[in-house]
Amino acid sequence: MGSQVSSDEMSVRAGQGSDEVLVSQAVWDYLAAAGRPWLVDFEDKQGLSADIIRRGERGGCCAVRLSPVEGSSRARTGMMEGPVSPVTRKAFIDLCRCARKEMTKQEAAPKRKRSLLPCMTAMEPDGEGSLLPPPPPQPRRSQRQQQKYRKNADMDTCVVLPMQHEAAARTGTELAIAHEEESTVCSICMGEMVEKTTLDKCGHSFCRSCLEQAFQVKKACPVCRLVYGQLIGNQPANGTMMVERDPDLELPGHEGYGCICIIYSFPPGLQAQEHPNPGVRYPGTDRVAYLPDSPEGNRVLRMLRRAFEQRLIFTIGTSMTTGMHNVITWNDIHHKTSIWGGPRCFGYPDPTYLVRVTEELREKGITAD
Repeated sequence: MGSQVSSDEMSVRAGQGSDEVLVSQAVWDYLAAAGRPWLVDFEDKQGLSADIIRRGERGGCCAVRLSPVEGSSRARTGMMEGPVSPVTRKAFIDLCRCARKEMTKQEAAPKRKRSLLPCMTAMEPDGEGSLLPPPPPQPRRSQRQQQKYRKNADMDTCVVLPMQHEAAARTGTELAIAHEEESTVCSICMGEMVEKTTLDKCGHSFCRSCLEQAFQVKKACPVCRLVYGQLIGNQPANGTMMVERDPDLELPGHEGYGCICIIYSFPPGLQAQEHPNPGVRYPGTDRVAYLPDSPEGNRVLRMLRRAFEQRLIFTIGTSMTTGMHNVITWNDIHHKTSIWGGPRCFGYPDPTYLVRVTEELREKGITAD
């Protein structure tokens, strides 16, 4: 009987984004070494690079960041700034599950030589880059069994419809068994669940120890990223957020409404213990972002204000634009910093922007309620 984890949790300090996946340290070490061909194949298909960015305190799990590779199709289509899609995250989780199965096989038969490359060639893409494990090898039959098998095959040609129904029934049974097996596998360590613990809001289950270590990194579901408790970031505490409205300025795609101007301002300061380099000075900065002065735009504005109060809008790190270290950077909640130019220039028109930023805020526990 699995236990329930309450959503009424204490605050957690984190600067992590929605492009991260929590995996078992052992599985990642395997992918980085013996399973390297799998990882390279995943990166080539997805146009992403997978890099470890944090390790758990006791080495049980680690955080892996999926980031677009320069020159890839994702980068050329302007997806560098967007969050990693759920399909891509599932593809990476499937990759880790395949690696875990291969590790289990090798642990059971250490003297048997195995090669990852034949396993890779047997895999077929399922959707957008997901991987399926190779089909199991057929058992060898004796001569008498082969004769019986051929006799049964001849009978199959005479009784087509009943066998089709029987095959469909077998397929349904196999799918049910596969689903049951998957429900007993922890998505973090990729092994059988030990002390199964189920999260109360999203219903995903994990090993108790795996979940405890994952919550030390980020108090959110490792599968769907639903936040438990109030997420507190490491945005510098001395910043301000001001709002101005211009009723005469219309944003492309939102004609008939004025414009909301958000001004973020941070003076220079010293990094605290929660930052990458405590005691090191960071420069100040001013940022301006734009929203339509519509009902949807004002709803997003209220959510952004809550995110700012929880110190989630910015963090301190390396700028992806300038490459400078120890500077204030955006923290995975995308803003429109230009009025024109479309998505490539971080401006308008962008028909799905308000929906996307709402989803990014929801992943950090910020909702319109």
